[in-house]
Amino acid sequence: MAAVVSLSMVDTEAYTIEGPDGSSETLAVPAGLVETLAEPGEEPTTVVSDIVVQALAQHAHSLVHHAEGEPSPELVELNDAAEELFEERFGMSLEDAMGHSH
Repeated sequence: MAAVVSLSMVDTEAYTIEGPDGSSETLAVPAGLVETLAEPGEEPTTVVSDIVVQALAQHAHSLVHHAEGEPSPELVELNDAAEELFEERFGMSLEDAMGHSH
């Protein structure tokens, strides 16, 4: 369970993300928001992790398909990997989840 912190009369819950190099960052979200987004019985950390995977895949997609100019081959490869990880996690392609394809 995440720690509950009170900021400016708004209760928040703190989640910590750790990188492969051991660095970490703690972020606060409004208390109860993660549970509101969860399916019954789903762990809050799974909800936060799902959102991170979704956001990164969508950002990579935007950089490759919606930015001006041609993306580098490296960026295309990273996007492809992000889309594969998205599909492994959610059981559907990013294109299907977003409702459009290129």
